[in-house]
Amino acid sequence: MNIPEVGFNHTKTANREIEIIDLEKLYQRKDSLNHNPTLPHRVDFNQIIHIEEGEGTHLIDFVNYPYESGAFIFIQKNQVHAFDFSQKPKGKILLFTQEFINQALANMRLPEFTPTHLEYSYQPVFIPDSEAISSSEKLLAEISKELVHQESDPLIVMFLFSSLSLILRRVMPENHHDRLNKDQLGKFSDFVDLLEKKFRHSRDATYYADRLHTTYKTLNQICKLATNQTAKQLIDAYTILEAKRRLVLDGLPTQQLAYEFGFEDASNFVKYFKKHTLITPSRFQKQFEVRH
Repeated sequence: MNIPEVGFNHTKTANREIEIIDLEKLYQRKDSLNHNPTLPHRVDFNQIIHIEEGEGTHLIDFVNYPYESGAFIFIQKNQVHAFDFSQKPKGKILLFTQEFINQALANMRLPEFTPTHLEYSYQPVFIPDSEAISSSEKLLAEISKELVHQESDPLIVMFLFSSLSLILRRVMPENHHDRLNKDQLGKFSDFVDLLEKKFRHSRDATYYADRLHTTYKTLNQICKLATNQTAKQLIDAYTILEAKRRLVLDGLPTQQLAYEFGFEDASNFVKYFKKHTLITPSRFQKQFEVRH
């Protein structure tokens, strides 16, 4: 079974790069989609899922995160996730692309969207206070209304989205990215983008620093400010995460994965994987298959 890659529907949204879907409509459309949303799939856009009513769990990169009424669930571009429809929760899914973020950043004050899912303290689900929930739900409703308005204005959508982002940022648990200035945030985002493309080629932090035209020391400092981890720790975290995705979703044998990830032989890959997860790749593969 190959991992489904789910892209953003630009035609459906008239290239607005943002869409809101009711969870209940997703249940209804489930059988007509080219992928099953209740099975793990990788998305090439960002999502904010708001649970208005209900409870359950959401699978994100092989971890089940519980949620309840009022929760916000954040899915970042290139993450693997799966919905839990068993309890039929009510709510909305806000989908938006990196292009939408770039447009919004060029037009107004907006928190930078940088990857956080490699942090040790990564927590994609949180419940704000009742006042923030009320404000957020009103803004989501206004975004929905503006998107279908006969004279829909992209700037109005961006302002509403910016307001929603700033409200959620204000009540979220500590975000290390607030410690970085704009140049550092840009450099950190470039590092993560490069890592996603080149992790098979090199796991050496100096390699990435050179290609980002900076020093190893500076890259390390930025990574520590952003995530409390070194560049090398982030490289290893991403490599292991991608290995887990390929092991479970593509069902690749250890030897093939070792070759694809640039290891000299399978035994080196097994040692590397076990060092970071405390189990072998094959055991991880079997454990996950048993659970899911």
